[in-house]
Amino acid sequence: MDKFTTITGIAAPMPLVNIDTDMIIPKQFLKTIKRSGLGVNLFDELRYDRDGNETPDFVLNQPAYRQTRILVAGDNFGCGSSREHAPWALLDFGIRCVISTSFADIFFNNCFKNGILPIVLPQEAVDVLMEDARKGANARMTVDLENQTVSSSDGQEFHFDIDPFRKHCLLNGLDDIGLTMEKAPAIDSYEDRMAQARPWV
Repeated sequence: MDKFTTITGIAAPMPLVNIDTDMIIPKQFLKTIKRSGLGVNLFDELRYDRDGNETPDFVLNQPAYRQTRILVAGDNFGCGSSREHAPWALLDFGIRCVISTSFADIFFNNCFKNGILPIVLPQEAVDVLMEDARKGANARMTVDLENQTVSSSDGQEFHFDIDPFRKHCLLNGLDDIGLTMEKAPAIDSYEDRMAQARPWV
């Protein structure tokens, strides 16, 4: 998993509330167990018409937002089913951070496991950042995980809370496997002891 320290990039405004995981990645794309390749189908039913052509009005299809790294979203983002493909699709598109007033619990947890930082801020702060994101390619936000701040393009700064353990994992690029591998010397030592004490196992 890639480390998350500080990112500065274009933020896309998506003010819809209750964006569920089926909207993020529709069910027909859940057949794969690979984490790559899902970005093209992110928000598929909003991005494309029935003939597969891009919908010009959708924010991520607009030239200013094709390189979006941060999403400023409406309340209750990631609700619905627990599909882990939702953060996979966001990450594959290039989005490393989602800012909202609230998230569905399972989606929120899955984000951390996949290197995406979900930030919860008060409505007033999200409103400011949403308006800033509407400025397009001329507006670049900065998310600083170490200092736990989000800065708008004009320098307004907002502090966010994060669990210290999750912060440690993101800063060091540690998913569940990475956390286990940190204990590799202790695991190897245990296995050696067990091999000597119980060679028949």
